Amino acid sequence: MADRLGIIAGLGGLPAALLAANPDALCVGFEGADLDLSGDQVTRYRIEHLGALFDGLRAGGVTRVVMAGRVDRPAMDPAQLDPLTLSLAPRIMAAIQSGDDGVLRFVIEMIEEQGFRVIGAHELLPDLTAEPGLLAGPEPGTAHLADIARARQILTALAPVDVGQACVVAGGQCLGIESLQGTDALLRFVADTPDELRRAGGVLVKRPKEGQDLRADMPAIGPGTIQAAQKAGLDGIAIAAREVLLIDRAELIRSCEEAGLFILAEAT
Repeated sequence: MADRLGIIAGLGGLPAALLAANPDALCVGFEGADLDLSGDQVTRYRIEHLGALFDGLRAGGVTRVVMAGRVDRPAMDPAQLDPLTLSLAPRIMAAIQSGDDGVLRFVIEMIEEQGFRVIGAHELLPDLTAEPGLLAGPEPGTAHLADIARARQILTALAPVDVGQACVVAGGQCLGIESLQGTDALLRFVADTPDELRRAGGVLVKRPKEGQDLRADMPAIGPGTIQAAQKAGLDGIAIAAREVLLIDRAELIRSCEEAGLFILAEAT
């Protein structure tokens, strides 16, 4: 099949959405990874068998590859490395030491070296991202806009050290920054913040790191983000227009309206 799509699947609803829109795609994932897909929808490979994975994609006629969903860094068994993975091992270790962005840049480079074209999920499903404007909920007030600007300032300062795509600010105070544990963990942390330390409800700001390659690990929010933001007592969420994925958009908007939270897509 000419120009067939290959989906390297991780956790979350994005792989299923891409597969629904591209039913002829070949979907692959790693053994042991949590996936929201049935067993007959995905072919599994050991992380140590990258050569077999790429051979499988080529045998399936794949020419384009999209990475979709979160893939936690798996433990590798050195005794199981196939020849390709063994040859890549020094570069893999160097990438891991360089942080998340370094790992993703290496992964894209590795896939392209194998002869595939890497594309972003947003290129396949443009409706996954939002144009600038208010997507749901009440119009944010002056204090909210000030908190959003403060969160953007914090994320810009942290970008060079490759830390996080999200930040919560309330009344000018930073209540938390996303780290390796992810946005849900950030919001649980904020939810546990004592009331006496908070000046206001607060705003979650989610956007890519400056210079981030959006073909991999594009920031995303979904209905679960809204539920967690509500539990954390937030007033709203601000995202970067065209640069954050909206998973299950209709349900996300419905959940936001029901919770009384705003979602603002800011022009970048």
